[in-house]
Amino acid sequence: MTASPTLKVTIERGPSGAEVFDVPQYDNQTVLDVVSWVQQNVDPTLSYRFACRVGMCGSCAMMVNGVPRWTCRTHISKVLDGNAVTIGPLRNLPVIKDLAVDMDPFFDKWVAAEGIHHGGLTRDDPIAPVDEGSAEREAANAGIECINCSVCYAACDTVAGNPDYLGPAALQRAWTLLNDAKDEGRQTILDAVSGKGGCHNCHSIGSCTAYCPNELDPLAAIAGLKRETAKSFFKRGR
Repeated sequence: MTASPTLKVTIERGPSGAEVFDVPQYDNQTVLDVVSWVQQNVDPTLSYRFACRVGMCGSCAMMVNGVPRWTCRTHISKVLDGNAVTIGPLRNLPVIKDLAVDMDPFFDKWVAAEGIHHGGLTRDDPIAPVDEGSAEREAANAGIECINCSVCYAACDTVAGNPDYLGPAALQRAWTLLNDAKDEGRQTILDAVSGKGGCHNCHSIGSCTAYCPNELDPLAAIAGLKRETAKSFFKRGR
C-alpha cells in the first residue's frame, strides 16, 4: 500500500509562534480541510473559524502564503510551494487565538462609515419606488454581494499603515447606500466618509478588488465616494 504524500503545514499562532505539522495530502483537499485535520488529529487546542464550508459565510478567511483567502474554497494544490504551505490569521485585525481574529474593529468601521440604512418612512407609508434600470441602482447593486469576510480589509496596505482608515468593505457599503433610492442619509454618509480615515486616504493600490473572493470592486466604489465628496465640498463652498 502506497503512503499518501505528506504536506509541511506551518500554522502561525500569534505570540506563541509558528508550528509545523505533517499533514497527509488527499485529492480535492482544501486549505480548510488541512486546518481541520490538524485540529482533529494532532492539536485539539487549535482555534479557527468556519461555518458553511461552501463560500457563503466568509468566516473561514485566513492568510495563506501571505494572501488572504477563503480557505474553504481554496484547494491546497493551488497554493503549495513545493509540498509546503503557511497559514496564518487575517492581518490588520487583532488575533484572539491562533487563526481566529477579532472582527469588532472591522464592523466598528462599517458603523463609522454610516454603512447602515437611514430610513425615513414608516410602515404606514407607501413603499419607496426603485428604478431598477437607473445608474444609481446599478451602482448600489454592484457591491450588494459583500458578505463581510474581511479579505479586502486584510489585503489593504492602507489599513496596515493607517489604523484610522475605514477600509474598503465599509466604504463600499457606504457607496451602496449612497446610491440606494430608499436611503435618506446621503449627506450623513458623505460627511462620514470624507473625514479622518475616509475615502481620500485610499492610495488606489487595488488589492481590495484583486483579492475579493466575490469579484466585487471596492476600489471603484471608493473612487465614486471621492467624486461625490468632492462635489459636496464645492457645493457647500458656493
